[in-house]
Amino acid sequence: MITGDNERVARSVQEEIGIDSILAGALPLEKSRKIEELQRAGKVVAMIGDGVNDAPALAKADLSIAMGTGTDVAINTSDVTLVKGDLLKAVKLLSLSRNSMKIIKQNLFLSFIYNSLLIPVAAGVLVLFDGPMLPPVFASLAMAMSSVSVVSNSLRIKG
Repeated sequence: MITGDNERVARSVQEEIGIDSILAGALPLEKSRKIEELQRAGKVVAMIGDGVNDAPALAKADLSIAMGTGTDVAINTSDVTLVKGDLLKAVKLLSLSRNSMKIIKQNLFLSFIYNSLLIPVAAGVLVLFDGPMLPPVFASLAMAMSSVSVVSNSLRIKG
């Protein structure tokens, strides 16, 4: 945790939520430098801030999250803004993000399967092997089913 708050406040938060290390009394430039240091060490850095003094660090972070109750500078600098000033929403944000990426990859796989298998069949590749010619209506139905399966899979994000 990097904070501009004093050491006593930072230690209190550290003990309450179990943070490993803290940097208290940090100025905006110190916050930004610490993020750069972590990035040079190969870390992916997320920064949550709400004030003008957090803006430089938010700009440097790989993922910057502003609190909606914070300053306009922090909100405009961040990648994501949490509407309410609730830090637990950041945990939900990360969970939703991971789940969304999983669904996106599944949708790409589903589309690839439909398109790589059914487009050649619709184009008549079975005829080359003395098979039937697929009527265009079946090809259209297959493409519609591809869309339905992708949309149906995407609806799982909400659940």
